[in-house]
Amino acid sequence: MLRIVTDGAADMPPGWEQEYDIQVVPINIHFREHTYLQGVDLSNEGFYRLVDESGTIPKTSQPTPFQFKALYKRIARAGDTILSLHVTSRLSGTFDSAVSAARDLGEKFRLYPFDSGSGSAALGMMCREARLLDQAGASIHKILERMEEIRRNVSIVLTLGSLRYARMSGRVGTLQAALASMLDVKPIVVLCDGVLEMAERVRTRGRAINRLVELLQARFDRQPVNVAAVHARDPRAAEDLLIRARKLFNVREAILTDLSIAVAANLGPGTVGLVIYPAGE
Repeated sequence: MLRIVTDGAADMPPGWEQEYDIQVVPINIHFREHTYLQGVDLSNEGFYRLVDESGTIPKTSQPTPFQFKALYKRIARAGDTILSLHVTSRLSGTFDSAVSAARDLGEKFRLYPFDSGSGSAALGMMCREARLLDQAGASIHKILERMEEIRRNVSIVLTLGSLRYARMSGRVGTLQAALASMLDVKPIVVLCDGVLEMAERVRTRGRAINRLVELLQARFDRQPVNVAAVHARDPRAAEDLLIRARKLFNVREAILTDLSIAVAANLGPGTVGLVIYPAGE
């Protein structure tokens, strides 16, 4: 039996974990003397409240190998196959923790840790596709081939509501050049080779969203695609963006989902964007 595991950086609509039997290892969130587990004892809204009340961003850390081993042993039986799909290893040590756990449990399970090279809804949609392929009778090797295809071709483009969280977190590549300015710029951030980088800066929210769409149109044109609109505390903007994407792209599948704390901690409320990759056969 195939078990599918991911981490707290995977963004999925409510109900996907149960519908597609996806197990999530939560990220750890450290605030003062407390450590919380994302989605277990701290919700997205609870996280934003901590930031609003304290003026600081709680630290996040990847799940440990021990956490992975505990989950693997809880969900699987000897001889089961576990596909463990994780956020880009260039932004987090989560994948390394999964690899370490896999080494220790390799004699008990057939374990396949996979670096998605991305995160957010791209990771969540990978998990769903893996389950659908499994249900259709695909082998683990065919499933991994599709995961690699998505990893090569996915695009994630976001625009920030403000620079506040990015300034406090300091973890967004070339955004640092923008942070030296006090102008009310709206950075456009792209995932490039597994790292978040600033592609452009514009002066208004409307222009940023227009440019976000233009960048993706230039790449995907009218080929069939799967699309996710993602947001941090701004569902209306994401809904509007998804409506626009349906009109402009040849959309096969479309979802809307919140950004996880793992991403929102670096980009902040008001962030909105699109995740797009070519649809399968």
